[in-house]
Amino acid sequence: MEKARRASLAPSETVRVTNPGGSSPFVLTCDHASNFLPAEFGTLGLPAEDLSRHIAWDPGALPVASRMADALDATLVETRISRLVIDCNRPLDAPDLVPPVSEATAIPGNSNLSGKQRAERIDLAWRPFHDTIAEIIEQRLALGQETRLVSVHSFTPVYKGRTRPWHIGIIHDDDRRLAAPLISALKRLSGVTVGVNEPYSPADRVYFTLERHARSRGLACAMIEIRNDEISSETGQRKWADLLTGIFSNLEPEEARGSRQRAMGKSVQSAS
Repeated sequence: MEKARRASLAPSETVRVTNPGGSSPFVLTCDHASNFLPAEFGTLGLPAEDLSRHIAWDPGALPVASRMADALDATLVETRISRLVIDCNRPLDAPDLVPPVSEATAIPGNSNLSGKQRAERIDLAWRPFHDTIAEIIEQRLALGQETRLVSVHSFTPVYKGRTRPWHIGIIHDDDRRLAAPLISALKRLSGVTVGVNEPYSPADRVYFTLERHARSRGLACAMIEIRNDEISSETGQRKWADLLTGIFSNLEPEEARGSRQRAMGKSVQSAS
């Protein structure tokens, strides 16, 4: 838990942008960066120890994304409120937008919410996060700046009794322009087990941010999932950030030179 923060955050403070004028073609998002719960939500009825678990955030993801953004001169957009309040990587009609259960843990404070309470959470964190990403992308495209969107996440080593052997997973849909060369580069690393659409795939409804902001504009994109025991320490975070930075420094999407529109993206009006 980020103890230095105030007890609550205004909507303008629930999303943070680092290096908004970054020169890199990559824009990074960290959709589950924080386990912070504003004071008005209490602990959502959970014991304090649950708030440090993966159900509340993606441990280690933000330090990796931050180090990558700094090294690449990339823009980073992060959430600053726990996904237990609202999951910014879900569409508004998703049953787990405000999760009543996460993994096998019931979230008492998310039960029987009124429409007004749900709308307040959307306005607090979900809408500012997505409006900010849309604004950044539209500004870049208006300037003719090549833009590729990458989301950085972490996952648990064991899920519902199933061991997950992958050190890192790359999630993609039928647009493999960015995922394919990224997967190839990772597979060349010694001792690294790479999951392709593992431990999740877009069919698991985890691809929303990329669908909303990259796929809708024809931008190359990919989702990174790092097993969280790999990045539980500063040493591991530095290792993976540096490995990924080295790859991304030389990464070119497939067919990137084939079409100016596909390389530069197409501007669309952001969905509400």
